[in-house]
Amino acid sequence: MQLVYQILMILAAYLLGAIPTSIWIGKRFYNIDIREHGSGNAGATNTIRVLGWKPGIPVLLFDIFKGWLAVNLIYLSRFYPPESAAFVNFQILLGVSATLGHIFPVYAQFRGGKGVSTLVGIVLAIDPLSTLICFCIFVLILVITKYVSLSSLIAGISFPILVIVVFRTSMISLIIFSVSVAILLIFTHRKNIIRLVKGEESKADFLRIRRKKQESAED
Repeated sequence: MQLVYQILMILAAYLLGAIPTSIWIGKRFYNIDIREHGSGNAGATNTIRVLGWKPGIPVLLFDIFKGWLAVNLIYLSRFYPPESAAFVNFQILLGVSATLGHIFPVYAQFRGGKGVSTLVGIVLAIDPLSTLICFCIFVLILVITKYVSLSSLIAGISFPILVIVVFRTSMISLIIFSVSVAILLIFTHRKNIIRLVKGEESKADFLRIRRKKQESAED
């Protein structure tokens, strides 16, 4: 019975992560497939780049929420004492399932996003303090460089450093998970890394976007 329950929860986490928010919003309200525009990524950043902030912010928030919710499905189970090693291990398993759902969504021909926003929700549920520090690092790098991809990469690489070096966790599964998060972000951003090296990566110049809107309004 416990095994069946675990499988159902893992499946539920995948189906939550697989909800293709940006794709559905793009098709429903703008009659476009977000994957055919901009960077071709079905994520919040590309939604903001192609469609603007109005649809982009809900996409971002929901993608974070679905990752957080998937991990917290564990509270529907009575098999794991809170904060125990088994509890954290199953949280991680649910998070991995949700991430795979976001990257390979069954609802959208298995062509999803890079999983950054969903990962934020997942690590927020598992390790809130490290996540908040990583978020501050992300914002700082974004303000300095204007590169969302670079900011995501540095914040992601900072996560295992915080978990292992700063907070000195002794839980092996959490150590492996934190390193895996960094590796996954590097893997899903490999094309961005190439563009960064070549100087071809697009910047998220929010001030320039705002000025353009003001100029358009004046015209």
